[in-house]
Amino acid sequence: MGIVPTNNMQVKALKGLHLYHAGISNCAMRVRMTLEEKGLPWESHHIDITKKENLTEEYFSIHPKGLVPALVEDGVVIIESDDIIDYLDKTYPNPPLRPSDEKQLETMYYWLHLAPEIHVKAVKTFIYIKRMQGKMSKSKEEGELYQKLQKDPELLEFHGKVSSGAFTDADLAKAEGILHEHFSAADLRLRKSKYLIGDQFTLADIAWSPLYFTLKEMTDLDLKDYNHLRRWAEDLEERPSYKTAILDWWPM
Repeated sequence: MGIVPTNNMQVKALKGLHLYHAGISNCAMRVRMTLEEKGLPWESHHIDITKKENLTEEYFSIHPKGLVPALVEDGVVIIESDDIIDYLDKTYPNPPLRPSDEKQLETMYYWLHLAPEIHVKAVKTFIYIKRMQGKMSKSKEEGELYQKLQKDPELLEFHGKVSSGAFTDADLAKAEGILHEHFSAADLRLRKSKYLIGDQFTLADIAWSPLYFTLKEMTDLDLKDYNHLRRWAEDLEERPSYKTAILDWWPM
C-alpha cells in the first residue's frame, strides 16, 4: 500500500524516521534490518502486539489495518513491510540493496512481494496453530472493537477463526504446503548462488530471513532437508544488522 493518509496530528508532526514495530514481528524485522543496513537513525515506538497494544483507535489512525510495522518519515506514514523497505532503499540508495541488472531486479521484486503475500494464509496461520492457539483470544469488547476498526477481509477471516477456534487440520496442511513450496524454490536458487539474487545481498534476503527465523524459533516446521537454505540463513546470522534488528529485539 505504501504511503497512506492519516488524521493523527501527533504523527503528522513527527520529524525524522519513526518506526512503529514489534520485537516478535517478522514484518517489523525486515524494516529494522533495512534501517540498520543503511545506517539510518530512527526512533522506536514499540507496540506489544501480544498485549493487543495495536488494538486501539489511535493506532488504527496510523496503520489502517492495525498491523506493524508502520514507518513515519517527517509526518508521512508508509505501511506494508515490502513497500517500506523498497521506499527506504530508493530514498537512501547507499549502500544499494537491489541489483542493477533489470532481470535480476524483476526477480528480486518477485521474492520481495511474495513474503508478505503469504504472510496471513501461510506464515501467520502456521505459527498461530502451532504456537499461539488459545493465547490471543479477544474479550467480547475487544472483538467488537476489532470488528469496528478492521476493514481488511483476510484479517477479519483470520481473527474470526482465532476467536471461534475454527482452524482445522486442512488449514494447517494448506499453510505448511505453501511454506514448503516456497522454501523448496528458495533452496533450489541458493544451490547456485550465495544469496537469493545471485551474489548480492538484496531486499529479497531481508524479506525472507526474518520469516525463516520466526518459523524456526516458534514452530516445528521441518527444515532439515533444505541444506542450501540453512547455509544461507547461517551466513545472514553473521551480519551485524541481523543481531541488532532481529536478535536484540526478540522477546523469547
